[in-house]
Amino acid sequence: MRLEVENLEVAYGPVQALHGVSLRVDSGEIVTVIGANGAGKTTLLRAISGLLRPKAGRIWFDGREITGWPPERIVALGLVQVPERRQLFDSMSVEDNLRLGAYLRLRRGERKAVEEDLHRVFEIFPRLKERRRQMAGTLSGGEQQMLAIGRGWMARPRVLLLDEPSLGLAPLLVQELFRILRALREQGLTLLLVEQNARQALRIADRAYVMETGRIVREGTAAELLADPILQAAYLGGASSSIPLPSSSTEVAVHARFTRTAASGDAAMGEHGHGGDDASG
Repeated sequence: MRLEVENLEVAYGPVQALHGVSLRVDSGEIVTVIGANGAGKTTLLRAISGLLRPKAGRIWFDGREITGWPPERIVALGLVQVPERRQLFDSMSVEDNLRLGAYLRLRRGERKAVEEDLHRVFEIFPRLKERRRQMAGTLSGGEQQMLAIGRGWMARPRVLLLDEPSLGLAPLLVQELFRILRALREQGLTLLLVEQNARQALRIADRAYVMETGRIVREGTAAELLADPILQAAYLGGASSSIPLPSSSTEVAVHARFTRTAASGDAAMGEHGHGGDDASG
């Protein structure tokens, strides 16, 4: 399975947002796209997801060209986006938000499998199980991010497209979130991750692309980019971090730690509901 973008160009009216962008994501990888606010990262994900129609270029998934397909067909193939700022249904319960993630599957009659996956989400994020009847709009920012990722999981994706998942989270939660993402990969999920938090993204990724003003200006393994002194100065604030990630044998244990610290970490940062977000591109 491969997701491939080839010479993609996207414009908002007269303004060119993407200029000949090409990348690939292979099965089982975490690939990250890093860059400053306004670099075109979110536009790239929206084009892959079918939310924006490219003016040129091609998008391929699993050997099939999907350029210009409507979003629901792309989701049905297994390409599922977790959007920036979470975009939850605030007046609906946690459980109902999760079930909405499986909407297309429910239409296909997969009720038993959906119930099994709902149980799995509650195992991964026990905090959501505790809050299953609570309105999504009353959750803390960390809990909302858990819910957004869980909703994406409910679609049973082959590739999860994540747009700035750490946006607005307390530093402790950012650490735990990225460990969760790596744990999801350990369970067989492929991820394309757009992030401004370059250091954390590169520490969990296999490969990475750097975007500036709508163009890919650098690509390579995550280790190569972490060691690049120019990128360190531009995006990483100096020498790269030496904080080790846990081994794969301990990855699953971070789920409970993430959920236990969500409320306390958010409270420490004064985070409530959608608070703490800032602009990104």
